Amino acid sequence: MERDKIKIVFTDLDRTLLRDDNTLSERNLAALKKLKERGIVTVIATGRNIFSTRKVLSGDLPFDYLMFSSGCGIMDWKSQKVIYENHLEAWEIVRTMSILLAYNVDFMIHEPIPDNHKFHYARKKVKNFDFEKRIILYKPYAVPLEEPPQKASQFVAILPPHGNAEFDEIKREIDFLKVIRATSPLDHESIWLEVFPNGVSKGHSAQWLCAKLGIAQTFTLGIGNDFNDIDLLEWTAHSCVVANAPQEMKGKYRIIASNQEDGFAQCMEKLSRFDKGN
Repeated sequence: MERDKIKIVFTDLDRTLLRDDNTLSERNLAALKKLKERGIVTVIATGRNIFSTRKVLSGDLPFDYLMFSSGCGIMDWKSQKVIYENHLEAWEIVRTMSILLAYNVDFMIHEPIPDNHKFHYARKKVKNFDFEKRIILYKPYAVPLEEPPQKASQFVAILPPHGNAEFDEIKREIDFLKVIRATSPLDHESIWLEVFPNGVSKGHSAQWLCAKLGIAQTFTLGIGNDFNDIDLLEWTAHSCVVANAPQEMKGKYRIIASNQEDGFAQCMEKLSRFDKGN
């Protein structure tokens, strides 16, 4: 970060900006306020949908944009208007369904944005506690799958913690869409195989937003903690991971303090010292 002045910061939410109990520390809140005062655009880039994000973030928090559902959409946080969105076509839904059913995995199909907290689910396994927990969490918005919908925002297939090989096999089959790996935010162990329209990722959406705002890639900073942040961290000019990130990610990016130790604020304080006087 020593070469260029940062103009936009992208940060993951769960287990990055937020603590493990989904709260925002005073130190991280102060860091967000400081970014606002200095005119640096702040983007929260999360795998959560809008509905889920509102459970943990209030509307008056000092950040500019919400990149939700791993980049499937972007919301102007102040106006609460969606300014960018993607969806799956009918043939993509049918073909993806057939592949997931052939692998006998549990999955959900989410409705189009902005109602993508609602989903249809297909239960194939007898015991998949993470899958069942998610259905309970979204009980008013979850219904069994009967027929393929005409439009959708994404798929979420839930694999066991040891399902790396299965993830790789399914990803190779679904080569016509964007497949992203994420660690379950519920049990922090299960593998979530998320399927999005081709080209969708946090990195792609960051590129779109920067182009819209007229900010060059050179002036971007990304902070993440999990596999679904990799596309973002590969695109941002300066990239960091919190100390609680997977080991394979910590070998590739600059490491900051964990989410429990306010790594976000630590990173922003270093940035502030560098930019002082610019």
